[in-house]
Amino acid sequence: MAFSQVTGFPNSVIRHGQVVVMMRVSGSGWRLPVASAIVLFTFSFWLEGNMRERALKVVLVLVGLLFCAGVYPMIGGVLHTEQSDTGDTMMMSLYATLGVFLLLAVRHPSEHRSLIAFAAWSSFAHAVAMSLLAIPLATERVGYLIGSAVLVVIGVTLIGLAPAKQPVDRTSAAALAHS
Repeated sequence: MAFSQVTGFPNSVIRHGQVVVMMRVSGSGWRLPVASAIVLFTFSFWLEGNMRERALKVVLVLVGLLFCAGVYPMIGGVLHTEQSDTGDTMMMSLYATLGVFLLLAVRHPSEHRSLIAFAAWSSFAHAVAMSLLAIPLATERVGYLIGSAVLVVIGVTLIGLAPAKQPVDRTSAAALAHS
């Protein structure tokens, strides 16, 4: 099998159109695949403009729909308050709203950089809170840690694919101010 390398990463190979980044284990000849979130984050810098934007749009749709799905437990929590946790119901309302705005951002992601960054960083914050709550709550530990892992993957993916900051043309802004 012939493999080609990704520029700048001597331990990377491209097999059947997929990039596999390998990491040497110190002191041995073994090479192990790096976690998929890290691969996506590092590989996103090599994606060309259109391909990277397409990948971001797909991720925005998937994450937006996932967050919008929070409407279902939110409605259940509102209708059956005696059986719900009010904190979870309020959190789902925030995620459902964020999901709607992520879906709206799909059209022009570069115009919604701050929204994408907020979605990523709030996912990290939520993952940290859930991970810390998993420590004392042994019965909920596995579910909380899985949820935390999903949120970290969402955050890393959104940051890795986020559109670059557009340069500001300061001369034209200054010329408009003086006219």
